[in-house]
Amino acid sequence: MLGRRFVLDHEPIGVGRGADSEIVLEGDSVSRRHAYFTRRGSNWYVTDANSTNGTYVNEEQIKPDSEVLLANADRVKIGPSILKFLSGADAEAKYHEEIYRMTIVDGLTQVHNKRYLFEALEREIVRARRHERPLSLLMFDIDLFKNVNDQYGHLAGDYALRELARLVQDRIRRDEVFARYGGEEFVIVLPETPLDGATALAESIRSRVEAHPFVFQTETFPLTISIGCAELTDQKSAEELIGLADQKLYEAKRSGRNRMCY
Repeated sequence: MLGRRFVLDHEPIGVGRGADSEIVLEGDSVSRRHAYFTRRGSNWYVTDANSTNGTYVNEEQIKPDSEVLLANADRVKIGPSILKFLSGADAEAKYHEEIYRMTIVDGLTQVHNKRYLFEALEREIVRARRHERPLSLLMFDIDLFKNVNDQYGHLAGDYALRELARLVQDRIRRDEVFARYGGEEFVIVLPETPLDGATALAESIRSRVEAHPFVFQTETFPLTISIGCAELTDQKSAEELIGLADQKLYEAKRSGRNRMCY
């Protein structure tokens, strides 16, 4: 589905799992007739067709059988799929820009993805070696994340990942790289940062997440994270540095969770 384009050239355009939909999306959380797009004048609207798991615009759920006016670059989430609405005279250029962005950004959390992480980390390792500057890395994941999905549902789990990413993103500087490594695991690359600076940031992030109330629909639940910290020494590749941080993350998990190890 990555990079697939749907042209809104007539209306209504139905979206769902059923073969009779103009836009067919896969996924157990997609209803047979999930939502549809309609046009009035030059404006396009999306309406939830009383779906089982809801339709979301920019992470806000649409009320069943109600419509929302779409603005350029709005993100419509239907089941596991995210559709981005592009309009205007430069829609074609925006489409190609978006295709590139989708190759380096995680669709759910909107932080960088694993592919971009490895490319950026390899560059930073070379730069740190050349200029003899420190480079550190944090690797963290959500403690007992399976319990969130089991108790509150996968939509709540998706919300938790997005909200966690937002909390951490607020603490990241422009020259630092924040990426989703996979599942509930994330990595932060810290150029020009020795280990003591990395551990200070790790503790700040850990305590910030612990203190934050995660509220999804009517449910409020706590989250904690465990963090592994590593500094570049004699590691020769991105894989080796990430492996060292992963070992420290495992230590944090094994010693009780909701803590940082280095």
